[in-house]
Amino acid sequence: MLEADKVFAGSIPENYDRHMVPLIFEPYAADLSARAAAFSPGAVLETAAGTGVVTRALASKLSSDARYVVTDLNQPMLDFAASRQGPDSRITWRQADALKLPFDDGAFDLVCCQFGAMFFPDRPAAYREAKRVLKPGGHFLFSVWDRIEENILADDVTNALARIYPHDPPRFLARTPHGYHDKALIHRDLEVAGFSDVTIDTRAEQSRASSPRIPAVAYCQGTVLRSEIEARDPGGLEAATDYAAAAIAERHGHGAVAAKIQAHIIVAIA
Repeated sequence: MLEADKVFAGSIPENYDRHMVPLIFEPYAADLSARAAAFSPGAVLETAAGTGVVTRALASKLSSDARYVVTDLNQPMLDFAASRQGPDSRITWRQADALKLPFDDGAFDLVCCQFGAMFFPDRPAAYREAKRVLKPGGHFLFSVWDRIEENILADDVTNALARIYPHDPPRFLARTPHGYHDKALIHRDLEVAGFSDVTIDTRAEQSRASSPRIPAVAYCQGTVLRSEIEARDPGGLEAATDYAAAAIAERHGHGAVAAKIQAHIIVAIA
């Protein structure tokens, strides 16, 4: 992962929430929030919350006296998440680095994180921090994407951009969001961090959009892939988006599109 892969700023948060969230994140947010609520946690920490898709799904499932601390490394993403959430005295919004959590030992019953671990530069360190702030027996619940070949539209866009920029293909999607899919490695990283009770569930869903352009815009303009395209061709974002949309249309048709997405959901007990 490159340092720039962690920077979600400018117009990326809005495009991310408008396009990426319904395209790929909402089905997994519903699943993750249901799993989280089943633990009946009284104190919850969410890391790498992004624009708050899990927050919106989970808050309504928590008890009236629960405490819910929502964090992200990127203040623009956190600000956008807070703007999407209705008033709720149980929720505290706080900018925080998952590798250096500003919370006491044993402060939470549950730490959850949807599709954030891939961005952690030192995953065992982040997992140690999650374990540190969990009460004994508490749950660390998180998800990561499976390999890019199992996530069809992301793969389509990556391959299309490689044809536009053959000498320096933008590889953000393969490198980072889909770069941490090895279940044996995930197990090892959690064991190094001190977790011994780990389960991994691989879950397939469907990514759906009303047209091929929606996933093209989502990936090209709602992720750090935008920065990679603009670095190669400052005026080429729309042309690259159009090319990606045409590639998706060629494979999936010009109307509504649907394609497989797949992720790992991990539970580790402190």
